[in-house]
Amino acid sequence: MFCRSRVTIPLPSFPHILLCIAAIVAWISIPTALHAEAGPQGRPSVSAQLPFANGERLAYDVTWLGMRAGIATMNVQEGLDHRGRQQLTLSMTARSSPTVTKFYPVDNRGVSQVDLESFLPAHMTFARQEGKRFNDFDYTFRHQEGLVTAVKDGKIDDLPIPPDAQDAMSCLYYVRKVLPFVPGASLTMTVHHDKKNYKMEVRVEALETVEGRWGKAETARVVVIMPFQGIFLNEGNIRVWFTTDAHRVPVRMKAKVVVGSIVAELTEGYGSAAQP
Repeated sequence: MFCRSRVTIPLPSFPHILLCIAAIVAWISIPTALHAEAGPQGRPSVSAQLPFANGERLAYDVTWLGMRAGIATMNVQEGLDHRGRQQLTLSMTARSSPTVTKFYPVDNRGVSQVDLESFLPAHMTFARQEGKRFNDFDYTFRHQEGLVTAVKDGKIDDLPIPPDAQDAMSCLYYVRKVLPFVPGASLTMTVHHDKKNYKMEVRVEALETVEGRWGKAETARVVVIMPFQGIFLNEGNIRVWFTTDAHRVPVRMKAKVVVGSIVAELTEGYGSAAQP
């Protein structure tokens, strides 16, 4: 998430933009009332009425200056936590393309476990490999105590958080859940990232019809004002295009960086790009 020089800025940036994507996808997901259908083992499937379903998998091509820089995936799985409460497991991977890997390998993986009733994160892990840099992050949220146990590369800290704090992945799905796709609508939330609490603002700029490998659809263009200095290495804003249908899928993401822009385009998981 942090770069050592301006020369390598664009390459390590793309996986973090995708981490942000994963979060935005999650933001819009869970309605206040959960209507259930029978799931695998006879338990109700609480995700049946959500914008994203149990088993949803979205894949993206990431380009920079017209070059294919990497691929990213986001997955949703429904299950039970250690207390028997229903939860969603949100997972993300971001890897550099073979060409980029030759001189700057990137292999980032994140997992966030979210309680369905409160839609607050319970636990998040993030493993980062960028070039010769390796980092491991582990966050255990204790919302009732107003604390998070944050572990970075083996160093443990108990840190204060506000009661509604999201993590860098769950926040995106939370946006999918609650943000009205009406121009001018906005949302502000607290995101805990890298041992700090940040205020993040999300705003609907306009409705646009866009087209891609997945087809053609009306979308809401949403700007995410990122407070994470030094993480995305962008100019402060990331734009995400969500379909305005019941699935509310992020089909395109774009962020300016020091040189050019990074763009993530959906290739699998929705419309004509959906996989059987």
